[in-house]
Amino acid sequence: MEHEVIVQHVALECASVQSADTFFIKVLGVPKVKSTLLPQELCVSIFQTDRSVQMETYDNGKARFEIFINPGLLKSSFVHIGVMVDNKADFVARCQQHGLKPFFIQKEKKQLLFVRDFSGNLFEIIEK
Repeated sequence: MEHEVIVQHVALECASVQSADTFFIKVLGVPKVKSTLLPQELCVSIFQTDRSVQMETYDNGKARFEIFINPGLLKSSFVHIGVMVDNKADFVARCQQHGLKPFFIQKEKKQLLFVRDFSGNLFEIIEK
C-alpha cells in the first residue's frame, strides 16, 4: 500500500533573527508569519534543552520553515535542504546583493548550485 508523504515543515537553526529574516524573506522570498518564544518546559520535553528558545516561522503556502535562534550554532556536514526557484540567475543575484556566496559544483554533465545562509545552513538550489 502506497502512502503520500508531504513535508509539512523544515526546522533549522540560525544564529540570529536578523540573519534568518534576511535569508528567508529577502533572499528566498518566504514571508515571516510568526515569532514565538518556546517555554523552557516545552524545550526540555521535546529537545532535552534546559532553556527557552526563540522560534521564527516563515511560510509562503508551499514551504514552511521553523527557525530556532541559537547563537552558539555548530555547523553540520551533510544536512541540506533542496529549494526550487523560478530562475537560478535571479536567485544568485539576490544572494550576492545580500552578501551571500552561492557556489556551483560540477556533477557529471550537470551544474549544481548551493548556498549557505548566514548561519551555515546549506541549501541546494534547483531551477523549476
